[in-house]
Amino acid sequence: MSFIPEIIDADVESVLAALASRPETDSVADFVPGPGIARLALRFDIARLREALDECLARADFQGGMQEQGFAALPLTQRPGQTEWTENDLSGRYWTRADDRYVEEPREDLVPEIDFTEFNPTFAGTYFEEVHRALTRRFPIGRTRVLSKGLYNCNSWHRDPEPRLHIPIVTNPGSLFVVNHHVTHLPADGSVYFTDTRGYHTAINGGETHRVHIVAALAYQQVTQ
Repeated sequence: MSFIPEIIDADVESVLAALASRPETDSVADFVPGPGIARLALRFDIARLREALDECLARADFQGGMQEQGFAALPLTQRPGQTEWTENDLSGRYWTRADDRYVEEPREDLVPEIDFTEFNPTFAGTYFEEVHRALTRRFPIGRTRVLSKGLYNCNSWHRDPEPRLHIPIVTNPGSLFVVNHHVTHLPADGSVYFTDTRGYHTAINGGETHRVHIVAALAYQQVTQ
């Protein structure tokens, strides 16, 4: 294509400089650490994680009224003796700026993470129980859920009362996590990722398969506003 611009200014020169080289496209399929997101040294067996997912889904299906919209949860922890979960238990308090007013507003009720001390007996004996035990030996763990995200879907742009640990089980290169202005893929290789979800964040699944993560709330002191 031969194009001769009528005007050559700083904008034209900036675009031409950008076109002088092609963008790097390999690292987007890997993890890139940044502010608010880090890969921990702790690792689990990805084959056993996937086997446990199949085993747990054979015992109980994902819960949550938003499953068709791309969000569903499998509760791995509970309050002692709990037998039923509300939508608020599966989701919980978050803050968002949802429209062009740019006003931050709370959604749902605060969930006391520290109350979720018991591993769900429905999934006893699975590898997920071993994972939960390993986490609780290191951190104060609250709600621990297996979260499923539909294809071509993203969560709201929001912040939570506490940070989270993510353990990807099933993913694809189009599945991304955003914390404030940092974006990265979280490979499903047994890694554990710290995500400071007290900052604004979202999860994007731009791939052609579901994304499934274990998400464990870190029950340190919660942000309340």
